[in-house]
Amino acid sequence: MENLERIHPNRQVLFFILIAFLSLVHAEPMRFSMLEETESGSYVAHLSKELVLGTGELATRSARVVCDDDKQHLVLDLQTGDLLLREKLDREDLCGPMDPCVLHFQVFLERPVQYFQGELLIQDINDHAPVFPEREVLLKILENSQPGTVFPMKLAEDLDVGSNGIQKYTISPDSHFHVLTRNHSEGKKYPDLVQDKALDREAQAEFSLTLMAVDGGSPPRSGSVLVQILVMDVNDNAPEFVNTPYGVQVLENSPADSPILSVLARDADAGEFGTVSYGLWQASEEIQQTFSINEVTGEIRLKKKLDFEKIKSYHVDLEARDGGGLSGKGTVVIEVVDVNDNAPELTISSLTSSIPEDAPETVVSIFRIRDRDSGDNGKMICSIPDNLPFVLKPTFKNFYTLVTERPLDRESTSQYNITITVSDMGTPRLQTEHSISVQVSDVNDNAPAFTHTSYTLRVRENNGPGLHIGSVSATDRDAGTNAQLTYSLLPPPEPHLALASLVAIDADSGQLFALRPLDYEALQALEFRVGAADRGSPALSSQALVRLLVLDANDNSPFVLYPMQNASAPCTELLPRAAEPGYLLTKVVAVDGDSGQNAWLSYQLLKATEPGLFSVWPHNGEVRTARLLSERDAPKHRLLVLVRDNGEPPLSASVTLHVLLVDGFSQPYLPLPEAAAEQGQGDALTLHLVVALASVSSLFLLCVLAFVAVRLCRRSRAASVSGCAVPQGHFPGHLVDVSGAGTLSHSYQYEVCLTGDSGTGEFNFLKPVLPKLLIEDAGREVKENPNCRNSAVFS
Repeated sequence: MENLERIHPNRQVLFFILIAFLSLVHAEPMRFSMLEETESGSYVAHLSKELVLGTGELATRSARVVCDDDKQHLVLDLQTGDLLLREKLDREDLCGPMDPCVLHFQVFLERPVQYFQGELLIQDINDHAPVFPEREVLLKILENSQPGTVFPMKLAEDLDVGSNGIQKYTISPDSHFHVLTRNHSEGKKYPDLVQDKALDREAQAEFSLTLMAVDGGSPPRSGSVLVQILVMDVNDNAPEFVNTPYGVQVLENSPADSPILSVLARDADAGEFGTVSYGLWQASEEIQQTFSINEVTGEIRLKKKLDFEKIKSYHVDLEARDGGGLSGKGTVVIEVVDVNDNAPELTISSLTSSIPEDAPETVVSIFRIRDRDSGDNGKMICSIPDNLPFVLKPTFKNFYTLVTERPLDRESTSQYNITITVSDMGTPRLQTEHSISVQVSDVNDNAPAFTHTSYTLRVRENNGPGLHIGSVSATDRDAGTNAQLTYSLLPPPEPHLALASLVAIDADSGQLFALRPLDYEALQALEFRVGAADRGSPALSSQALVRLLVLDANDNSPFVLYPMQNASAPCTELLPRAAEPGYLLTKVVAVDGDSGQNAWLSYQLLKATEPGLFSVWPHNGEVRTARLLSERDAPKHRLLVLVRDNGEPPLSASVTLHVLLVDGFSQPYLPLPEAAAEQGQGDALTLHLVVALASVSSLFLLCVLAFVAVRLCRRSRAASVSGCAVPQGHFPGHLVDVSGAGTLSHSYQYEVCLTGDSGTGEFNFLKPVLPKLLIEDAGREVKENPNCRNSAVFS
């Protein structure tokens, strides 16, 4: 019971599948008729009306007509829906003696797939006359033959069928004989010659009669044969076959001239009347071309190879004739045994060579398989490789539909070579393979992808306009226009950044160019985004970050902050004669607008009045005494200091220092000869000019003092916040604190003294009282002062 319950659901599933397949097929075939030999292009039927389809639906659904014999006898006009003859149809070529002659065809429709069966009845016309196998027949009759004896005659062949075939036989009038028309078991009509009265050889030894076969056409056609009758002496025993009918089976692949069997007939007479000869009786042309019989031995042999698929059996009539003219009839039934000698055949009815990659279930091909063998040799199995996204669906009879199992992905596989294998169940198995190539057309389903999410490019400043600074690259897995990329600069998040004036990108290659020279001192780095968009519909895009680093070039010479070189009068450094070796005379302060090693400065004493008296520290620019001063040393010295950076090539600047030896700071300051000359020229000025100059100098000095006081207050507050409080009691009100973050190693405190009558102002030297005060502000203030009298002298 459990097994029955398991089988019952399976039967229901099979029944449901059978109903689904049969729903695609028109149950009742369409039937039409047409006379043979009708001209090509003749109208057969209006298929649109027969199939109840709208105008143009046949073309929309790709209708096609396929005949069972794989020959295109019919053609379908998709515009009018008419079924037309493609060529003249010869009923005898198509069906031979078969009646009725029906041409089976199928009509296929796609989207959705439907099948309709059709039958075209080919009606016979009387276009063939009866034909006897021989023009003359010799008939030997014993003179003792009794009236009423029947003599079978060879029948005529008429390729037409039905009423157009042979209907009767007639013979020329004669008192001794007449002809009877009899029906053969196979439906053919054959003549029998009937003796009407006794023969007398001595009176008449032979007769010449004309046998005529007449068909039933309109008008009727006829054929005739001359019958020569010889009246023979008495032979009262006819040969008889021993085992009639004979039966034999022959393999269809038997070679030509193979023996089939030997027949035997005996005659009771003796002598010449007992000698038997064998022959084929009323054999058709096909049998005569296929078999032969030895007249003496009765051995039957093959004349050509057999083909089970064309003829499955032969009925061969034999005649055994003795020397007296008597004959006996026998039959041999030859069964052709099928062997697996025909490989399966595959015929493509519909083929789609290109499929979009995102298409759902799509019909790729409709095809039919056939094996001309029978039994297990004709049973077939159809299959495709398992690793392909395609499936085979049986539809109608031996028709199959190849469809996609799921949407395809062109980026994974752009082309499929599908091998359809059809094998039979014979021994040995034969198979046929047919390959179908299916191209997967591209759909824009992949966005471009940059090779890197971010790019870092470097360019040295002062580049030439239009310099190629690098490139970005993106790839797209799609093909064709879907993979053609266009590069662009994306708008920066900062609207004030004029990116388009700095950088440009080639839309086709992704190469980046600098549109104008870049200045490291103004712009050290630049970040922007680039986009890559394909040309699909809709277009897909992606982005990447580009970091452009500007590399510094040694394009700025060192700039000397102190002492200033553009003053109207040179500055003079005072050196006590009692100074010890290593005494700090002053410090050359310089800066470089470059960065890195291009901004590393070194100092060198290039020229001096007394070369061995002074030295310049190379790293911080401090000018110190190298030995004790003596009375013999000149009171005035001139030093030329060279400031050089570490770039390639190195750039440099020079500064000139004037040194005046004094006994002490209480000694009146004597102006240099150059200053005296300038003073002499100043005396020539009017009193108004002197007063204006003094007023401007005083105003500038007050501004400097106010600025320094404000900076000191800010720094003292910053120092108290960070825990490094600077004591305020050590600075008198008339002192200026100068501190900075330059190359000075110490901070110093100076007293501001301005002499109003000399036209020159200077700071009198005081020893340093507080470390780690910045000199940057003082250097800036010195740079802004155009006159040395309003500048600070660092010593």
